[in-house]
Amino acid sequence: MTLETPNLDLANSYMNSFNRLSCVIALVILLAPVCFAEDTTRPQPNIILLLTDDLGWQDVKCYDIDAPCPYETPNIDALATKGVMFWQAYSPAPTCAPSRCAIMSGNHPARAQKTHVVGGAPPSPHSRQGSRMMDPWYSGRMPADEMTLARVLRDNGYVTGHSGKWHMAIDHHSFPQPEDQGFDFTRSNRGSRRRMDDRLTGFATAAPDDPFRLDKNGYPFDQTNQDALAFLEESKEEPFFLYYATWLVHSPIHTRSAAHLKKYVERLGTDPAATPNKDTPGQLNPFYASMVQELDYYVGQVFDYLDTTDDPRWPGHKLCENTYVIFTSDNGGMEGGPKERYTDNHPLARGKISAMEGGTRVPLIITGPGISAGVETNVMANGLDFYPTILSLTGVNLPAGKHLDGCDLEPMLHGDPTDPALVKETDGSVRDTMVWHFPHGTALESTIRTGDYKLIHNYDSVNDPSTPPFELYRLYRTADGRQQRADIEEAINLADELPEKTEAMFGDLNRALTEMKASYPSYNPNYKGSMPHKDEVPSVISHSQHGNTVEFTVQQEHAKVDHADLIYTLNGGKQFEEFFRAPATLAPDGTVLAELPAGTTHYFLNLIDEHNFLVSYPEVPNARSLLQDKLKYSDVALTAQSIGGAGK
Repeated sequence: MTLETPNLDLANSYMNSFNRLSCVIALVILLAPVCFAEDTTRPQPNIILLLTDDLGWQDVKCYDIDAPCPYETPNIDALATKGVMFWQAYSPAPTCAPSRCAIMSGNHPARAQKTHVVGGAPPSPHSRQGSRMMDPWYSGRMPADEMTLARVLRDNGYVTGHSGKWHMAIDHHSFPQPEDQGFDFTRSNRGSRRRMDDRLTGFATAAPDDPFRLDKNGYPFDQTNQDALAFLEESKEEPFFLYYATWLVHSPIHTRSAAHLKKYVERLGTDPAATPNKDTPGQLNPFYASMVQELDYYVGQVFDYLDTTDDPRWPGHKLCENTYVIFTSDNGGMEGGPKERYTDNHPLARGKISAMEGGTRVPLIITGPGISAGVETNVMANGLDFYPTILSLTGVNLPAGKHLDGCDLEPMLHGDPTDPALVKETDGSVRDTMVWHFPHGTALESTIRTGDYKLIHNYDSVNDPSTPPFELYRLYRTADGRQQRADIEEAINLADELPEKTEAMFGDLNRALTEMKASYPSYNPNYKGSMPHKDEVPSVISHSQHGNTVEFTVQQEHAKVDHADLIYTLNGGKQFEEFFRAPATLAPDGTVLAELPAGTTHYFLNLIDEHNFLVSYPEVPNARSLLQDKLKYSDVALTAQSIGGAGK
């Protein structure tokens, strides 16, 4: 499938990008080592999954469209000439932790009930009186027994390594850690990404005792990158899987290189003491620009190592000839914090923490043996595809009973990378649809993309006239196999103009979320503004525990209880207190019965009524209130009696 452009400026933009890549391709062919050569004696391939943190679609030079990007990424650009560069690649979620869990587990965030960062807490509104809706309960982590990608590769002879960020649990240091999920080697040192006391002073030097000492090229020492290189050096005698999860380019937004900062201050014309605020458009932050350049330098060292290191398992060849590299980001670019703009995802709408294009569209480059060099494709891909694709590339069978939500990209990578018909669902149908579920924060949305169209369902619309229930955008126009950019800006809402299309896509979205048993946001009965039915919510009058069974007497004269959940913890009062969810039973006489799982220490009851208002018993303070009062959720929860194995 080829890409047409609707106007001369856009055509020139793509042509300039194509010309740049074509020149580098020629140099690679003439000068580079003969990587990816076909050889029947080739041993089982290595895998490097290189996941950046918050790197946006427009933060990499080779992805330039429209306004030119001022950041420098020569090593990533060169990588694109060695394999397949995806123009329409997506993360599984618009935030970090759910994407990482989805990639490592192969489970869609909605199916895994892991739809946002942290998690594992009782539902409560962000503001007791200021929030109309509240997030649903969602898990704090992957299950301890999850058959992760690392675990299945290790079980099939691979040595598995992790370097950098983990964050697949409620805290960076809480259970489960990489060693609990299938990794033989794990290092997680922030190194130069630790927060600086003052980002305008205290830069790294070349002094031997400087922990962030500058190397011969003027780059600060990066421990995460060194750990990744150490794993490669230690593990090259065996087939290896490296999950390199760099902390770059996540906040804190700073550089330890005075030279890099000075360079971008001059290039961007930005005062480093007064960087652009969150409402200022453009890629004008010199600290962020320095971080992108440094990211490129560090990953370039990994690429150089592969290109220059002999493969001990394949004499006469370099490691690069037998290693697949997947380079991508965990979510779309984080455009900024409350006071400062970091970057700009334009022309895409919004960024991280939104399921619109800016929050989910990411760079994706895949290289390796048998993959054509210098190919740009418009085939849709998703981080959920990595698990089945890596199994296919390595010849490892999917464990019996393991469910995967992504598609195997291997047939198109080793066939025609521009042919979307080669990406198929498990039933053999061509994949043309993707779903995102983000019932959180101010976004409170689920989205579905089918072909050229994308539908957004906004949950906070019934009581908010400024928010439409549906937004329908035509991102592209495809005809006769040729795709033309239309509205990737998501600027023209066609929902009212195309009601049948909107209804059909909403039906597909609902069916997908229902099949995955997704959780949804609820209304806050304590909201200070007017909302229909908020004064009719049910209430708990009393409760009692009999063995492991808890019985609640519920007053529901007005609104009836639709369903109820037990929200419980097994480690109340501990450092990493974590709550789980189990369904409760509505008895015919109006009482609610719940079974306390063995080991329960504390619990809440959630009632969700027929109007989707959520009532918690006891009432759950929001996280900010708990922090201010130095309390944990267990301090306000019901305490389980130690009977029949329940409680501690």
